Amino acid sequence: MAVGGAYGSKPATEHTTAANRAARDGLPLADRRDYEDAARGFIGTLDDPVIRRADGTPVIDIDAHAFVHEADDAPDEVHPSLWRHAQVTAHHGLFEVVEGVYQVRGFDLANMTLVEGDTGVIVIDPLSFTETAAAALALYRAHRGDRPVSAVIYTHSHGDHYGGSRAMVDGAGSVPVIAPDGMVYEAVAENIYAGTAMLRRGIYMYGPMLATGPRGQVNAGLASALSTGGSATLVPPTDLITRTGETRTIDGVEMVFQMAPGTEAPAEFLVHFPQRRVLCAAEDVNHLMHNLYTLRGAQVRDAATWWKTLNETIRLFGADTEVILGQHGWPRWGADDVREYLRDQRDLYKFIHDQTLRLANLGGTPIEIAEQLRLPAGLDAQWYSHGYYGSLNHNAKAVYQRYLGWYDSHPAHLHPLPPTEAGRRYVEYMGGADGVLEKARSAFDDGDYRWVAEVLTHVMFADPANTDAAELQADALEQLGYQAENATWRNEYLMAALELRQGVRDLGSIDLATADVFAAMTTEMILDYAGIKLNAERAGDLAASVVWTVEDAPGGPVDYLLEVRNGVLVYTADAQHPEPDATASSTKAALAQALFGGRPLDELVAASDIAIGDETDVVARIFGLLDDFPLWFEIVRP
Repeated sequence: MAVGGAYGSKPATEHTTAANRAARDGLPLADRRDYEDAARGFIGTLDDPVIRRADGTPVIDIDAHAFVHEADDAPDEVHPSLWRHAQVTAHHGLFEVVEGVYQVRGFDLANMTLVEGDTGVIVIDPLSFTETAAAALALYRAHRGDRPVSAVIYTHSHGDHYGGSRAMVDGAGSVPVIAPDGMVYEAVAENIYAGTAMLRRGIYMYGPMLATGPRGQVNAGLASALSTGGSATLVPPTDLITRTGETRTIDGVEMVFQMAPGTEAPAEFLVHFPQRRVLCAAEDVNHLMHNLYTLRGAQVRDAATWWKTLNETIRLFGADTEVILGQHGWPRWGADDVREYLRDQRDLYKFIHDQTLRLANLGGTPIEIAEQLRLPAGLDAQWYSHGYYGSLNHNAKAVYQRYLGWYDSHPAHLHPLPPTEAGRRYVEYMGGADGVLEKARSAFDDGDYRWVAEVLTHVMFADPANTDAAELQADALEQLGYQAENATWRNEYLMAALELRQGVRDLGSIDLATADVFAAMTTEMILDYAGIKLNAERAGDLAASVVWTVEDAPGGPVDYLLEVRNGVLVYTADAQHPEPDATASSTKAALAQALFGGRPLDELVAASDIAIGDETDVVARIFGLLDDFPLWFEIVRP
């Protein structure tokens, strides 16, 4: 999806330059430990840095961030801490962790970890797409021999940790696929139910449309960049881990699992390899502060569960681990160092949890708490506590939301006007758009970029065609991006500036529901999504019933009674109706295709993939009430 090229970006102002230089003066930049660890064990990388689809379309250029190595000092347009982080994460290729344990880094947002057994190799987290996964496996084999894949492990339910799975198992016979209990449901539900909104928001979070460079996309927090446009797959697990302490021995490799549901993902586990004294910490331990709330949107993560899980990790594996590796970033070596790293990461999430609630119980609101919190000196001194991906500011708001919700209890915020109406009135109160712009330009000249961005939002929502307001707001957001230590905040600001200057560019659809997703979804999940797509206003007072037989359900055909009433679509399994308005039958996949827009209903009926009784108009009317979800909706304009 990356389009590159210039988009009217401007240099850092004197205020941004001064802010970034002041930030640099307070950083321990002489500490080079992470530079050494990130490069340790390097074996080799790809000769051609561009990984492509079969049709030649690039999925990722793993060398696109080489520019960060061109200067030790950060450019004025990049926060010096983020520049350092971008340098450390820009390494790519195959690395030896310890003898028999390897990682491919920099080919995708996540790492692929490879653990050698007696005859084959166990692959942990096969990246986002088959293209990047295949390239990673090929690089490993080029240096370590053509070992067969003896097992695949998914550490958790996020797409960058399983999407390339078919590149690992296709043509390989029966390969065990191990995952935490609930992984498939959580993976599919997160990507489908709010998938369009999450994908659109993710474009802001990761900035794939930004040109790479000091004035554009510099980093994605967890890695240099997100791969885009590849072939996403999901091979269903064959072996689910359900409790902490379960063990498996595959190809001579012993593994001990620790369950971590509700931490970084709803379904997640850590894996200990006692023979090698190595702990794979999945995504629960990182070289940064992770998200309790991710800017792309997801359920708020539980900081209390997270710190307690890491406390258990220390108890279970702390005495028997000399190396810790994550599925992002680079390993750490040394038993004492590993234990301190685990303790600090534990303390980080406990601090955010406890201190947010302390301040909430003292009457603080989310914004007030987020502005007030500062990390203790001991944590702040560690690079792995810095907010390159999560941030103390928005993580504190996440804790507040988890316990107290979105409402801060001030009645003025209970039922506020929508942005377009509020914007019109704000602008009127402030003397009209020209008056607001005059004051905003003065604030911009003073370096008050947060206020400029906020006040001009009212102008943009009152008059989205106001190009002067759009340009000035873009300028302010751009400077905020240049000053951001957090990679995803930077991308958010710069993506907003890009769209204010150029408008929203429709780059086509991106498939959320692939064949593997269809296969992984239960019929109930498919019908849940149909209910989400039902337009209640257009449904009006329609009352209709359909008995739909899913022919290939496990255990034999199952009848679902579908009822549209009161603007909702209700379904009941194993139910009948004395006089349904219509009857229909199909496979689960055909039903999903019709509901998700993969193929029109009439085409599926004509091809006999869906059979409908005499009342075809009833079914067609219900399907006609289902909204399509266009991806490229406006964000910074109404």
